[in-house]
Amino acid sequence: MDMNRRHFFRVSGAGLVGSSLVALGFSPTAALAATRSFKLARTTETRSTCPYCSVSCGLVMYTLGDKAKNVKSTIIHVEGDPDHPVNRGTLCPKGAGVMDMIQSPNRVHNPQVREAGASEWKTISWDEALTRVATHMKVDRDANLIKTNAAGVTVNRWNTTGFLISSASSNESGYLSVKIARGLGIVALDTQARI
Repeated sequence: MDMNRRHFFRVSGAGLVGSSLVALGFSPTAALAATRSFKLARTTETRSTCPYCSVSCGLVMYTLGDKAKNVKSTIIHVEGDPDHPVNRGTLCPKGAGVMDMIQSPNRVHNPQVREAGASEWKTISWDEALTRVATHMKVDRDANLIKTNAAGVTVNRWNTTGFLISSASSNESGYLSVKIARGLGIVALDTQARI
């Protein structure tokens, strides 16, 4: 075997490094035999619907947290639902990036309102937000409800308010939302979900 000076130093250096690592307790066979724990092993699996468009693809969300009283669960992984009839496990780029939306530091977690003439948004409670929405709806409905048409037939139409139902809601909750909206007399209503 022809060995020049450079080759000799390479072989000698590799041998020295290998023997030093073994002397320090590093065993490549033990390191290669160690198994990592599966990152979803202790998670809770929840099925959901993608919130982005009207396709309503199914998602599987994995949360980590033991559901103790003061422990807040954290979503650690999102993937397409292979059992969902719409997407069968596939996701578009927006759906695949839903984890970034959930973990975004800019995500709004509480209702906010900007008063008339103000330039800043202020955070309000959910009770206050729902009360404000209900109050505005009642005032508008009382002022604009059309009870009868020109022929005197009772129609109970509320044409000045529209209602948009979420694409992330199920068929059952969408059905109930339509019933509530129609019961109030709302004519302009739609859902972006087409499932």
